[in-house]
Amino acid sequence: MALANYTSFMDAALALAKAALAIGEVPVGAVVIRNGEIIGRGHNRTRIDHDPTAHAEIVAIREATRFLDNDRLDDCDLWVTLEPCTMCAGAIAHSRIRRLYYGAGDAKGGAVDNGVRFFDAPTCHHKPEVYAGMDEEISAKLLTDFFRGRRD
Repeated sequence: MALANYTSFMDAALALAKAALAIGEVPVGAVVIRNGEIIGRGHNRTRIDHDPTAHAEIVAIREATRFLDNDRLDDCDLWVTLEPCTMCAGAIAHSRIRRLYYGAGDAKGGAVDNGVRFFDAPTCHHKPEVYAGMDEEISAKLLTDFFRGRRD
């Protein structure tokens, strides 16, 4: 993976996380990449859409599958600013995402390297390659600042 691509893909996900923050959503952003191009974008929209499934990953996956007119994304990569939850890990498996890159780990709600470790379950039918810690500090700071602000 070229450094320029890494920077632009994670920067795109971080920009989407900031867009979520601007509308009062938990700042998480995601992009789906195919052949070096972004084909799906998403940020958390659960409150604005009144939809508990409107996590950044799900929104980005939906856009990518519509773009390709296919429910399978087996030649695609997902970049997201936060470790996916169980629901999102399930969507990643079902859509056959090839690689998952994520920023901050999520000790409470994460399901990849924390919690249920969804992809390690014997019943998981597809496991993407997983790369954690992409711009972890920046991603974590966005979330920490958001939740600190809500508590204050």
